[in-house]
Amino acid sequence: MTKDFAIYDMDRTVTRHATYTPFLLHCALRRAPWRLLLLPLVVASMLAYVLKLIDRAHLKEINHRLLLGHKRHPYELKPLVESFADKTVGSNIRPGAHKAIARDKAEGRRVVMATASYRLYAQAIGDRLGFDDVIGTGSIIGLDERVHAKIDGENCYGPAKLRMVTDWLSKSGFERGHIRFYSDHASDAPVFEWSDEPIAVNPHAKLARLASERGWVVEDWS
Repeated sequence: MTKDFAIYDMDRTVTRHATYTPFLLHCALRRAPWRLLLLPLVVASMLAYVLKLIDRAHLKEINHRLLLGHKRHPYELKPLVESFADKTVGSNIRPGAHKAIARDKAEGRRVVMATASYRLYAQAIGDRLGFDDVIGTGSIIGLDERVHAKIDGENCYGPAKLRMVTDWLSKSGFERGHIRFYSDHASDAPVFEWSDEPIAVNPHAKLARLASERGWVVEDWS
């Protein structure tokens, strides 16, 4: 069955602000406030990333371990995920995102989120916004059934996002129809180039230049 798709990046595309660090802080504040004393180490890890001493995936794993802990049972995380998703949908969604999702659904498209954020909380946000599917960075679930501070597979970012999207599509049961893709960031250039209708949403400077060069549509979702 051939299906048309609308694929959305999440952070700063659907949302106004990034969600990963706010999610970890949300969890620390509600479950173990003492972990906020580890914030200097979080800042140090971010500096190490800026200096290219570690990659984005390792940065995520370090901060997950510092602010959420090495491993947590899903029942511990569920109320934290649900409350964070409620907070995000209530105050951190671009108005234009709601309109775009409604438009794409009205056109009969399958609406998919593809985000570098952890799927463990992106799924809850996607569900609340009416997404049909969520592709995101996975977390390893151990034999103890606990969520570990370790990425399962690839960090869904840059070229890896395209690999994860095409892998998902190959297993979805649908034949590729027309694909519309939205993002705010030039790191998603591989998915933009692969899509049939690339749309730059509130783009940062590098993506704005790329969109101008390629003749891509630019939208302001404010």
